[in-house]
Amino acid sequence: MSTKQSATPAQLIIIGNGMVGHHLVEQLVDNGALGRYQVTVFGEERHRAYDRVHLSEYFSGRDANSLALCEADYYATSGVELRTGEAVIEIDRSAQEVITDQGRYPYDRVVLSTGSFPFVPPIPGNDRDGCLVYRTLDDLDAIRAAAENATTGVVVGGGLLGLEAANALRGLNLDTAVVEFAARLMPMQVDNEGGELLREKIEALGVQVLTERATQRIEDGEASRHRMVFQDDKVLETDLIVFSAGIRPRDQLARDCGLEIGERGGVVVDNQCLTSDPAILAIGEVALWNQSIFGLVAPGYQMAKAAFSTLTEGDTQFGGADMSTKLKLLGVDVGSIGDAHGNQNPSARMFRYLDPIKQEYRKLVVSSDGKKLLGAMLVGNNGVYDTLLQYYSNGIELPDEPASLILPQSSGAAPTLGPGALPETATICSCHNVSKGDICATIDAGAVDLGGVKAATKASTGCGGCTALLKSVVDHELEARGVEVDKSICEHFAHTRQELYDIVRVEGIKTFTDLIEKHGNADTHRLGCDICKPAVASILASCFNEPITDAAHIPLQDTNDTFMANMQKNGTYSVVPRVAGGEITPDKLIVLGEVAKKYSLYSKVTGGQRIDLFGARLEDLPDIWGELIAAGFETGHAYGKSLRTVKSCVGSTWCRYGVQDSVGMAIQLENRYKGLRSPHKIKFGVSGCTRECAEAQSKDIGIIATENGWNLYVCGNGGMRPRHAELFATDLDDEQLYRTIDRFLMFYVRTADRLQRTSVWRENLDGGLEYLKEVILEDSLGINDELERQMQTVVDTYQCEWADAISDPEKLKRFRSFVNDDRPDPSIIMTSERGQPRPAQTTSH
Repeated sequence: MSTKQSATPAQLIIIGNGMVGHHLVEQLVDNGALGRYQVTVFGEERHRAYDRVHLSEYFSGRDANSLALCEADYYATSGVELRTGEAVIEIDRSAQEVITDQGRYPYDRVVLSTGSFPFVPPIPGNDRDGCLVYRTLDDLDAIRAAAENATTGVVVGGGLLGLEAANALRGLNLDTAVVEFAARLMPMQVDNEGGELLREKIEALGVQVLTERATQRIEDGEASRHRMVFQDDKVLETDLIVFSAGIRPRDQLARDCGLEIGERGGVVVDNQCLTSDPAILAIGEVALWNQSIFGLVAPGYQMAKAAFSTLTEGDTQFGGADMSTKLKLLGVDVGSIGDAHGNQNPSARMFRYLDPIKQEYRKLVVSSDGKKLLGAMLVGNNGVYDTLLQYYSNGIELPDEPASLILPQSSGAAPTLGPGALPETATICSCHNVSKGDICATIDAGAVDLGGVKAATKASTGCGGCTALLKSVVDHELEARGVEVDKSICEHFAHTRQELYDIVRVEGIKTFTDLIEKHGNADTHRLGCDICKPAVASILASCFNEPITDAAHIPLQDTNDTFMANMQKNGTYSVVPRVAGGEITPDKLIVLGEVAKKYSLYSKVTGGQRIDLFGARLEDLPDIWGELIAAGFETGHAYGKSLRTVKSCVGSTWCRYGVQDSVGMAIQLENRYKGLRSPHKIKFGVSGCTRECAEAQSKDIGIIATENGWNLYVCGNGGMRPRHAELFATDLDDEQLYRTIDRFLMFYVRTADRLQRTSVWRENLDGGLEYLKEVILEDSLGINDELERQMQTVVDTYQCEWADAISDPEKLKRFRSFVNDDRPDPSIIMTSERGQPRPAQTTSH
C-alpha cells in the first residue's frame, strides 16, 4: 500500500470520535500515514472514544476511563489533535473549511464518522422530564439521575438496544417493562418461535413485555410520573421512559453542505467510502453503501480500513459486510447468522429445534441440496454459534444430516468444527477482519502466545465475541508447530490445577505457603494471585476438608467464602441455610420468617428450592447464623464452589405418577455431599418418575426414578451455556447409586481444570463419555476403591462452617464493618418495595 508523502502534510479532519472514527485514527498512526496528513479529530462528547458495545457495563461499575479505547495521552503522543466537546456545525465545501462554534478549520480531506442518533417516535409528550434516550455516557448519567427518584421504568423499543436499555433499568432496581410496536421482540433477528421464547425468558427475569403496542401519547400519571396511552386506550404508568426505537444516521452536516443523501437517510458512499464530493469520505453508521446502513462495529471497522486505503492511495475497498451477530441480552443468548429468516432464498430448506424445558430454540436455513448453510438463528444458547458461523462464512460443506448441528450433544449431534478443520480464509475476528491465515502468519513471524497474537492482529479486542475461538486456533497452531502451549495455572505455579491437586494429595501439603515454597515461584509474589489462591483453597478443602475459616486458609478466599455469605450490590450479604431436598417443616419455616423479620431481610424462594434471606449486614451475620443453627439449620454453601442444591419433586410419597421416593433420595444425597469442595459449583436433581418435574437432566448430577431403581445422568448444567445431561447408568439401586456418584464426583475433583464445570470437563476428556464410563463403571484405571475412600473421608469430616465460625472468638472479629469501630456501615441505605426491604441505591464497596 502506498504511503507517498508530500513536503507539506495535507489537512485531514475526522468528524466524530466514536469507535469507527477512532479505528481510522489507529490505521493512520499504525501505518505511518501521519507524515502525509496533519490529523484533527472533532468529538462533540466530552469523553475520548469509548467502547459503546459494552456501554451497559457503565451501570455495573465501569467508568468512562475503563471504557475508553485508548490511554488519555494516545492522541497527543501520536501527533493527532483531538478536540473533545467541540461540535462541528457546518462544512463549507467552497472554502474547504470545517466550522465549529469555536472557529474555522481548513481541510484537504474530511471523513464523516458522525454515527447515528436514537429515533424518538413523534409521540405527544415525548419531551417531558423523565423521557430519555440510551446512546451515550451522558445519556446514561441522565438515566441514573432520573432513576434515583423512580421505582418504575419503561423502554420503548424491543430491539437490540432496547433490551440493553431494559437491562440497565433493571440494574438500577426499577420495575421494568419493554413496549414494542412489532408482534415480537427483536423482529429483525428472530422469527415468531424465537421471539416467543425470548419473551418467556425475559419475562422470567421480571421484565414485563408488551408487544403490538403503539404509544399514542404520554401524559401525567396518577400513581406515577407518566401515563402511556396505547392505540387500544390501554394505559401503562411509569416514572421513567427510555426511547430506544431504532437509530437514524447523523447526516445533517452532509445534507446542509449538499452531499448526496439516500432516500431514507445516510450519506451515499462508494466502495472507497467516497461521497459525492471526492474530498469527503463517510464511514460507519452515517454511511449508506448499496442502499444499506450497517449498524454493527465490525462493518464500521472495515469501512475505516477502506477509507484509510483511499486516503493513502491503496486498493482496499469496502464490499459489504456480514451482519451476523452473537449477543447476550439480559443474560439471554441470541444469535443470528446470514439469511436467518430464509427470506432471500425461496428454495431453502429449514430445520428447527425447540426445547421448551431448557428454553432453547435453534434454526438452520440450508441450500436446497442440503450442502451449504445460508443462515441460522439461536435463542437461549449460543454454544454452537462459532461452529455455524464458520460453516456459513467459509462455505464449508455441511454434514450429511445438517440438523445434527443444532441437536443437543446427547442426541447424536455433529462434532464441533475444530480449528484444524477451518480453512486459512476462515474469519476468526470479524471486528478487525482477522483470518486464520493472518493468525498463522503472525505465529510464523514470531508470536508465541495468545497475547502476542492479539497484540499483532488486534483479534478479540473489538466486541470480544471471538475470544474462545481465537484461543483454540492459537493453541492448535502453536502445537502444530511443535511449540509447547503453556497451561500453567498462573505465573506463580508452572502446573495445571490437576497437577497441583496431585502434589497436594501425595505430599500432604496443607497450606498455600508450603505449596508455593516447595512447588511455586515464590519470588514473583509470595502471596500468590486471584487465580491461584482460590484454586489452591479449593484443592486443600477437597483433599482435607478442614474449615475454610481457619487462619491458614482465610488469605486464599474471596469475599463470599471469607464471610460465608454472598455479597450483594449494596454491601450487604445474603444468608442461605440448607433445606435438603427442598423439604422443610412448618416450625423451621416460622423460624426463617422470624429471623427475616427481626433483621429486616428480604426473603425469596429460589429456583433451587431454598429460601434466600437478603440484606444482612456484616456484623449481624454471626447472630443470624446462631439463631438458625439453634433451630436446626446449617450453612447451605451458597457462597462456595461446592454442592449447592439437590432439587426434587414430591415423588411417590404424594404424586400418583411417582415410582420412587425422590424426596428421601434427594435428602440423602444432599446430606452426603454437602461438605464437598470442587472446581466449580455442583447441582443435583432427583425426579420421582420420567415426567421429570425436578428437571434432573439439566443438572451436573441428574437422577430419574424407574420401576427398577434409578437412572443416572451426568454433566448437564443450566446457566449461561445450558447443556443436557447424558445418560450414564440405568436401574441402579440406592447403594450402587451412591458408589457411582462418589467415584464420578471425586474423579471430577481430581482431574478438572480451575473453574471448569462438569459439562466442560466432560467435553475435554479424551474419549468422552465412553472413557468416563470405563473409568467409573468398569474401574479401567483401578482407582475406584481410592475414589470411594476419599469421598468417605469428605463425608465423615463434614463441619458446618457457620457453627465453626461462631464458636471461635478470633474468627468472630472479622465480622464488623470497620476494623476499629463496632458501628454498622452508614452507607447502607434500604427502602421498601412490595412489603420487603431492598437497596435504596447502588453503593461501591
